[in-house]
Amino acid sequence: MEAERELREDFERFYRANLKVVLSYCVARTRDPELAADLAAETFAAALTARDGYAPAQGSARRWLLGIAAHKTSDALRRGHVQRRAQRQLGMAEITWSEDDLAYVTSIEPGSLDLVLAELPEDQRRAVQAHVVDELGYGEIAQVTGVSEQTVRKRVSRGLAALRRQLDQEPR
Repeated sequence: MEAERELREDFERFYRANLKVVLSYCVARTRDPELAADLAAETFAAALTARDGYAPAQGSARRWLLGIAAHKTSDALRRGHVQRRAQRQLGMAEITWSEDDLAYVTSIEPGSLDLVLAELPEDQRRAVQAHVVDELGYGEIAQVTGVSEQTVRKRVSRGLAALRRQLDQEPR
């Protein structure tokens, strides 16, 4: 009973510390508050069910969580809906979002995500935003920015490496 209470309290702290960043990421990728809320719920459910698979040596918990969010979001965009596998594993009922819930999601500026990206040099920030968030190909980004595809690849690679280092310093 004590272990269950500790797990619940630890996960609640983890949830509160990371909710805005996950929602910001999901809203930026989907541009749909309800889909973003569904994705955030599934992301946290998946993190809870897979918590034993988290390896601190491979990076921060926030980085791991955003990796889950990226996979869930890509999958939902490809399928056209959110797979609620982790929520079902936990025995969660399907969530119906209230107007207040959706207003909260809408009120979250992409600022949380922007704060993470803002630490990057401008060229890297734009390349990461275009490739990871907007899902543009390297060739498309090269055409728009007027640089070679190789330069775009380097900017994305360096930007992602810097983000990994930054996320590893975030609270767990």
